[in-house]
Amino acid sequence: MTRATGAIGSLAALALLCALPLAARAQTAPPPPAGSATATPDNAVLLTVLLRHDQARPLAELNAQLAKQGFYKAFPPPGIEVVSWNVVMGIGQIIVLRLPATRLREVNRVLEDTAWGAYRTEFYPTYDYKAVGLAEHEKAR
Repeated sequence: MTRATGAIGSLAALALLCALPLAARAQTAPPPPAGSATATPDNAVLLTVLLRHDQARPLAELNAQLAKQGFYKAFPPPGIEVVSWNVVMGIGQIIVLRLPATRLREVNRVLEDTAWGAYRTEFYPTYDYKAVGLAEHEKAR
């Protein structure tokens, strides 16, 4: 091995070692601080959250896991509006939230930390179309 080849190999190994801690930190970043942004007509999104329960486990066991993980203490985060929260037989819970788009990660992180294991989660971000749809309906009449 020549001196130049050894130096290039050493630099490549050093770069790899420096990159590993960054990759590890990116995966374990702490949750963001609770946001203070509130939903307004120009920044609000609706987020439909499906919490599909594991039907192979008894309800008491699921509720115990949610309590242990602090689900009801942390969800919904302060300042997030709950539009509706329903239990759907055979599915689990369907929750519609209104929040500023900037707080989407915060809501996701709370659910990752407190609902996973008891529920499988699905998310459907939407926006309020009611005024537009009704206006189009009136215009068409």
